[in-house]
Amino acid sequence: MGNWETRLREWQNLDVPEGWRAEITPAGVTLTPPVDNGHSRIAASVHRTLVRSVPEDRAILQKLGVSIRSASRLYVPGLVVVPHHELLPRPDNVPVPAEAAELVVEIVSQGNARTDRVEKRWAYAQAPVPLYLLIDRYAEPKPSVTLFSDPVDGHYRRSEQVSFGEEIRLPAPFDLVLATAAF
Repeated sequence: MGNWETRLREWQNLDVPEGWRAEITPAGVTLTPPVDNGHSRIAASVHRTLVRSVPEDRAILQKLGVSIRSASRLYVPGLVVVPHHELLPRPDNVPVPAEAAELVVEIVSQGNARTDRVEKRWAYAQAPVPLYLLIDRYAEPKPSVTLFSDPVDGHYRRSEQVSFGEEIRLPAPFDLVLATAAF
């Protein structure tokens, strides 16, 4: 059995404390503590906005395991949008392949900033996930939201960044404007 299968089995068999997340990273299976109120508030705001425009045959989920087999990674993003048909045949502990995701949203945590900014961006582009929205409360010189798009050969060719307080447009299939003032 390969290293990926071993790590995936470890992930599936973990008894993760409530609120914690388990992810597969280059270091192995890692646990992340519960998110803070600021993170939760931002996730709820983005979720509300997405619900208004995402077609009913799509699911907007938090705490969904998303696997990137080609990169030997499994992440649990802040939010992910996937077609319902990707979820129905899966038991709870079987992750959705990242290539099925239409949008992945990560909200940067202070202790995990490099992972969200660099490692996850690379892995999601490898999948390829068409849209990666990075909400960075700790960006310098000020908090920002960046939409990465057009993944080619494991890298996003386009990005658009706005500061908190400005709006950012998510293209088709979403066609919506995300206000960031509440972040």
